[in-house]
Amino acid sequence: MFKFFSDKFNNLKQTISNTAQNLVGNVVDTIEQEEEFSDFVLDDMEDLLISADLGVNYASELVDKLRSQDKIKPSEVKEYLKNEFLNTLKSAGDTNLYYKDNELNIYFISGVNGVGKTTLIGKLAYKFKNEGKRVLIAAGDTFRAAAEEQLDIWSKRAGADIVRRDKADPASVVYEAIQKAKNENYDVILVDTAGRLQNKFNLMEELSKIKSVIDKNAPENLRETMLVLDANTGQNGLQQAKVFQEAVNLTSVALTKLDGSAKGAVVLAVAKEMKLPVKLIGVGEKMEDLKSFDSEEFINALFD
Repeated sequence: MFKFFSDKFNNLKQTISNTAQNLVGNVVDTIEQEEEFSDFVLDDMEDLLISADLGVNYASELVDKLRSQDKIKPSEVKEYLKNEFLNTLKSAGDTNLYYKDNELNIYFISGVNGVGKTTLIGKLAYKFKNEGKRVLIAAGDTFRAAAEEQLDIWSKRAGADIVRRDKADPASVVYEAIQKAKNENYDVILVDTAGRLQNKFNLMEELSKIKSVIDKNAPENLRETMLVLDANTGQNGLQQAKVFQEAVNLTSVALTKLDGSAKGAVVLAVAKEMKLPVKLIGVGEKMEDLKSFDSEEFINALFD
């Protein structure tokens, strides 16, 4: 286990204030004044949870639990939701980024174009470099020149090395990176990948091929297969997770652009439906604005 985010950040409450109002504030303000959970009140609550991007299935489950009981009163709805949300996040798995000392650690990063994948890789490289690790970035999105250029800029800013081959087969770039990392004793490989969802079949094939290269050449070194989601996509994020899960068997999620978003509840929807823990969150533009995800800290910031 590798805990390189010892820094607590005090602005989490401010960062997720829009999500907190959308997911918690609106529900609690509407429900807690009621005397009992009538069908009308419960239907209202369900609509509010769905509109906050919690997802139809999860919202229905939370409300159905209240339908079938008489102990919890509307005045206690805040505590009820807090406990349910925390249990959901914890049941999805460990939120610590896996890392093994004195070994090569590979992080396979996927996600649709535009979610902030390249930026996240740059910030993650910066974090590892600050820990004194040797970091190699594999530019696996080889058919978008802009993606490779951006990644090259980020690698220089982070002080990481990069393997890139314009228009080359992405799997061959990743293979080259693995060989280089093994021969030159790198600690970390960050694998960037394409995210062209409009041609789903080609994307799945490409991602699966890259994954096969890793599985064949360094199976014991793959630490995370991580999906990057933009917090603003809401329920679309859940659909994206299902597509990428099918292609590469995800282990975790990174949530970007959380600052200012009112749709951060997608964290809970993905944890509930996909059993995927969130491990990293992006909270701003600076190199340091990539933080480890802490379930209790997140829930406390949502509700307090």
